Amino acid sequence: MLLYVKTSEETELLGKYLAQALVSTDPVQTILFKGTLGSGKTTLIRSLVQHLPGGDEAEVSSPSFNVYNLYPTTPETAHYDLYRLAGGSVDESFHELLDEEQTLMLVEWAEHLPEQEYPNEWLQFSWIPCEEGRQIDILVKGAGATRVIEALKPLVTSMQVAP
Repeated sequence: MLLYVKTSEETELLGKYLAQALVSTDPVQTILFKGTLGSGKTTLIRSLVQHLPGGDEAEVSSPSFNVYNLYPTTPETAHYDLYRLAGGSVDESFHELLDEEQTLMLVEWAEHLPEQEYPNEWLQFSWIPCEEGRQIDILVKGAGATRVIEALKPLVTSMQVAP
């Protein structure tokens, strides 16, 4: 699915819609975010987390220095920032949280995650540079990811780019 967002407010709205889609389905566990610095990854993640149950208690910031932050949402959310990884491998906490299958994993700078470290199922949001606004290409792998996208589609009709 290809989306076009014109403003940061629309990016925040996309985060709200994504939270609604996650809550209304048996969701995917891992969402990957790829894009250049300042593309809107953290804005989308902040809105997504704040719109999950319990998200009003979360102080969302990019965990560049911590590697990841945990937020008191339902489900619990782990927000990873792999910017500093660049060619290395993730730490054990990443795989431990994946194995739990109870934690929503949000992975910023997923382009630094080697593909062999990808989980079996994921949603991926990739920001594509354009002259005005931003295009976001959403890819899915797995049944849970497909269910989330199907729940998201009717919510984002004004943002969808014609194929």
